[in-house]
Amino acid sequence: MCKTKPARGKGYTAGASCITSILMNYIEAKVNLDTGEFCTCVGNDYLQAIYPGWKSHLLPIEGVQFSSASNNMYPLGILDTNIVFPHPAGSVRMKTKIVVIDNCTSQNIILGNDSLNIYGIDINNHKDRYFTIGENKRKKFAFSNMPKQISVVSSVKDTYKEEFMANQLFEAQINPSLSTKMRHDLIDVLYTYKNAFASNNETLGTIIGHEVILHIILTDHTLHYLEDQLIQPVPEL
Repeated sequence: MCKTKPARGKGYTAGASCITSILMNYIEAKVNLDTGEFCTCVGNDYLQAIYPGWKSHLLPIEGVQFSSASNNMYPLGILDTNIVFPHPAGSVRMKTKIVVIDNCTSQNIILGNDSLNIYGIDINNHKDRYFTIGENKRKKFAFSNMPKQISVVSSVKDTYKEEFMANQLFEAQINPSLSTKMRHDLIDVLYTYKNAFASNNETLGTIIGHEVILHIILTDHTLHYLEDQLIQPVPEL
């Protein structure tokens, strides 16, 4: 026995969720590692809250039926996207296909056995509950004790910004140690001054020639300076 047995009649209190935090399109979300679910899925209402532009990236799905213990479930399509499991020793990025369900009431993404099996995600229910990904069993990922409700930042609802995030930031690597607010602030700056970083022909981060590492330290003074410089007219030659 790994833990103290609950008092008589209180056995149900020993249960714990398998919910943890991830990043999807640079937005924090909750995911439930569900070994009883054969495929990864999400309800359209929850997806709308964390990723308002999902409909334009939906792939068709045909010839399959889904059901739960209470009713039938209607698949709307498949969302082919990346999710990131943050970790101080190195985050793990996964390419995942998520089935979007019309009448699913779950307030998190359900990571089913398809993803758990492909990426070798093992859940440990010993004294310290955690899960591992792949062959590195020393890198332990923690579960969330109490899932928090996702707060949707209003700026993310901008359709043009969603397209910018999906197209220009798709291959960008943002430091996973940044807080949610810091990620939003960084994306806001990149979007506001996107003409200085990206174009229709070259995506954000494209380097022509030798590779470079660019560190940008943003302060209030720097932002004011950028605004002053970018709004000045180009002198005639």
